[in-house]
Amino acid sequence: MQKQKIIVISAVLVDVIGFGIVIPILPFYVTEFGASPTTITLLFATFSFFSFLSAPLLGMWSDRIGRRPILILSITSTAIGWLVFASAHSLWMLFLGRIIDGLAAGNFTTAQSYMVDLAKDEKERTANIGLIGAAFGIGFILGPLIGGVLSKVSHAFPFWMAGMLAAANAITAVFFLPETHHKRDSHKPMSFNPLAPLVRAAQDRTMRPLYFTWSFFAFAIVTSQAVFGLFVKDVFGFSAFQTGMTFTMIGVIVVFNQGFLLKKFWLTRFSESTLEIIMLVVLAFSSLLVSTEILPLFYLSFLGLGTGQAILRVVITSQAVAAADPSKKGETMGILSALMSAYMVIAPLLAGYLYEIYYSGPYIVSALLLFLGVYFALLFRRREIRKIPLA
Repeated sequence: MQKQKIIVISAVLVDVIGFGIVIPILPFYVTEFGASPTTITLLFATFSFFSFLSAPLLGMWSDRIGRRPILILSITSTAIGWLVFASAHSLWMLFLGRIIDGLAAGNFTTAQSYMVDLAKDEKERTANIGLIGAAFGIGFILGPLIGGVLSKVSHAFPFWMAGMLAAANAITAVFFLPETHHKRDSHKPMSFNPLAPLVRAAQDRTMRPLYFTWSFFAFAIVTSQAVFGLFVKDVFGFSAFQTGMTFTMIGVIVVFNQGFLLKKFWLTRFSESTLEIIMLVVLAFSSLLVSTEILPLFYLSFLGLGTGQAILRVVITSQAVAAADPSKKGETMGILSALMSAYMVIAPLLAGYLYEIYYSGPYIVSALLLFLGVYFALLFRRREIRKIPLA
């Protein structure tokens, strides 16, 4: 494999490992500062908000000045953000660390652009994007595992490790990562409006039901994930290590479904539209199993949570691209990404508020959102079959 690919893939891997560390360990670390559940979920929302603002700008800059400087900036920002977070002595430093990371959180999208630049043909382009996806899956398994193991040293230590790994990655990129985007236009005007994709989604009557389905799915998943570490700590008394292990188990189910079962089983037996409805229902009932606060049912929910997330992300994206105007497929992907980013800002705030009222509240609300998603999935399926213009 080319050294450029190795560096870029490692950048994505480190980024996802860091994210994987955050979810299970953050509640244990932040409660040492006396933070409430709402404050903890606000930390998730803070990173997502600044990432939502910066991602479009970083993408445009990478077209103008090149992939290399943006990727190095993004990796460096991740390193500094984690190190500030790990060395925090007060809540404001925790927020500062998440803001620094979010302000240049373009690792994943810039890495995808970099790998597309490296491709010599369509087949290699698809393979390169697949490598990024594989790195994401592996990172989501390793992150919680590493976080759980390192938390035995201290709750801050996993964040120090994430920062040091990112710093080493940035140094490697400075010395060994060449530029791949050689057809740059430094005078091309830049239009920055992070809300534009959301407006386009609302205006597209044909795609609107599918966007609604994706929105309810995104809102539900982020709501449940934002309080997961708190939930298992407060309800089941899990340690940071045990919490990391639960995320790793779900990550294994996700990767197994996306890497093997999706092609070999799910898509051979069901259409994408049928799979979408099945998995929304599976996720909804899995959320209700979690809300029972019964440990055996909680473990049983892992199968549905991992499988539902893995399949839904793929089939909704695939349906959106297939249904989109051929000249707007890239724009459609951008809208899906923007919607997910927007809900990663809003959903944690709702989750924290609900959690302070009732531990299982976020999971009950997630189930209701997913059932609403079923309605819009059925609506999109019916109108696609009949090709009826939407009112």
